[in-house]
Amino acid sequence: MSVSDSKVMDATEKNVDTESLKQGGNPIDKSTGEVKLVRQLKNRHVAMISIGGVIGTGLFLGTATGLRNGGPLGMTDFLWEILTYLPVTTGLLLGYIVMGTICYSVMVSLGEMIAYLPIPGGHIRLAERFINPAFSFTMGWNYWYNWVIILPAELSAAAVLIGFWSDINPAVWITITMVITITINFLGAGAYGEAEFFFASIKVITIVGLIILGIVLDLGGGPNHDRIGFRYWKNPGAFAQFSDIPGAKGRFLGWWAVETQAAFSFIGTEIVAIAAGEAKNPRRNIPKAIRRVYVRICLFYILGTFIIGLLVPYTSDGLDLASGTAASSPFVIAIENAGIKALPSIINACLLTAAWSAATSDLYTSSRALYGLASVGNAPRVFIKTSKNGLPYASLVFCSLFALLSYMGVNSGSGKVFGWLANMTAVAGLLTWFGISCTYIRFYQGMKAQGIDRSKLPFSSKLQPYAAWYAAIFCFLVCLFSGWQVFLKDKWASDTFVTNYLPLALFPLLYTTARIVTRVPMIKPEEMDFVTNIAEIEAEVYDEPPPRNMLEAFWQWLM
Repeated sequence: MSVSDSKVMDATEKNVDTESLKQGGNPIDKSTGEVKLVRQLKNRHVAMISIGGVIGTGLFLGTATGLRNGGPLGMTDFLWEILTYLPVTTGLLLGYIVMGTICYSVMVSLGEMIAYLPIPGGHIRLAERFINPAFSFTMGWNYWYNWVIILPAELSAAAVLIGFWSDINPAVWITITMVITITINFLGAGAYGEAEFFFASIKVITIVGLIILGIVLDLGGGPNHDRIGFRYWKNPGAFAQFSDIPGAKGRFLGWWAVETQAAFSFIGTEIVAIAAGEAKNPRRNIPKAIRRVYVRICLFYILGTFIIGLLVPYTSDGLDLASGTAASSPFVIAIENAGIKALPSIINACLLTAAWSAATSDLYTSSRALYGLASVGNAPRVFIKTSKNGLPYASLVFCSLFALLSYMGVNSGSGKVFGWLANMTAVAGLLTWFGISCTYIRFYQGMKAQGIDRSKLPFSSKLQPYAAWYAAIFCFLVCLFSGWQVFLKDKWASDTFVTNYLPLALFPLLYTTARIVTRVPMIKPEEMDFVTNIAEIEAEVYDEPPPRNMLEAFWQWLM
């Protein structure tokens, strides 16, 4: 018996749909005639993708804008009066805490659905099951737009970071980064997983090291032995008065200005849903990855922004990314201020790998989103073409073309282009979170109507459905007021208005158009499909081999 025949027999015994197999043993999708996406992502890949896969320039570079706009504190007098009785916090920190709670609410909603149904297309396909095809169409194209636009944003940011060492034309560095990103993706999901494991490990080590270093520098452990403490909260001050608007209003607006930028930093946590379609043993690995989200939120973002607020004054010239000359992140600015000569270059190199990593994840996610759209007829069928190894090469080629947008930074300044694209992706990402939350609310209603015990699911949260409602409402509010700065007196900026409100305008337009065309009403809770694909998914569940020693036990716990 051939290996291929053996695989067919095994698959048949496990009730997996394998009507035909291409040479090499990979299953073919009967509806498309193309090879299905192959589950190549191991548990350690999924774990690192969820923890550090999309930690990129939003945290390392974008926080410069957040600190400059909001200052260490940016809230109402009422909140300030409360906080005078609490341990010291920061305004940049407050913005990240609020966005962190929204992110966590979205992830527990997504985790419950995707652990139960880890199918290609992730939350895009789930929206079709639990709301209607029109909402799935809208979610899919919004998600694709989000990730295909964030790709040139990361490439532009890489050019900003490399500018720390060189004045060579940014186009050179953009091209190099683009080639690395595209090459990794064309090597397949397994290569992407290995690259992300390596890149994410560097990022995790870097951010932990920066936090420790930041504490040491703040306490006077640097070469200049300057004990900073909370000095910058006194001078230039704890609050940034946004656009010189006096009083509580200016401080509140400064804090609110942080929210959109904070969203850009957090967007991408949901990438684990797209990866679920190519993850091995998804019923075990996806819930474990979702449970680690709080580590990323608390350790990397909240503690990281707290340290930034202590070490760098919001008046620092290096925080102005719009000039295109801010070639270092707030972390690097702090290290330079402390008088450490060699370390800034080392850290900047680590931050550069973060940009490469995030760009690689962006291309992976956008191509899989487009593949998911094509698989259900919401995009041209050419994008469903796959190689014999299950690589959606047609989608990859098309999405790679959008990386060329990063060359806008050659004339306009990479820092300025990064800001434009960050605004567009932050709003589109928040709309994705809004859609995920709405999908979960319907999922919850369907489970309840059909008498399915949620506690028996691979992953569930006791915070539901309140967490989903909280996330949906606040995501919509942040999107609605994301471009409020342009409505201030003498502050109109067409580029800011367009980049903030274009995604918000497209979302209802896409849904209304798709709803008219499809004419499919909202799916009733009693009629929702919780059965399709379950047999195939359960056939791919297996018990992990028990650890043979303490080292393996630790690794299994960690990953």
